[in-house]
Amino acid sequence: MLQEHGFFVIGLDERGTPLASLPHYDRVAVVLGAEGAGLRRLVADHCDGLASLPTSGPILSLNVSNAAAVALYALKVA
Repeated sequence: MLQEHGFFVIGLDERGTPLASLPHYDRVAVVLGAEGAGLRRLVADHCDGLASLPTSGPILSLNVSNAAAVALYALKVA
């Protein structure tokens, strides 16, 4: 598992803590779920934490490729 190699594993999920409020980690792995269904329960259970991306207005969620891009950018500039 990635945790054994020093990674903090974050699963992107709309029920998670806002990504911007998580502490900084030197080594991060981001786990993405399927579009529509999101992360499966067992996959989420193996993550160290769940994080969400802020959305508002007419945008309720992002497709998985856009969510990945936003999350990776947010983690890089944090």
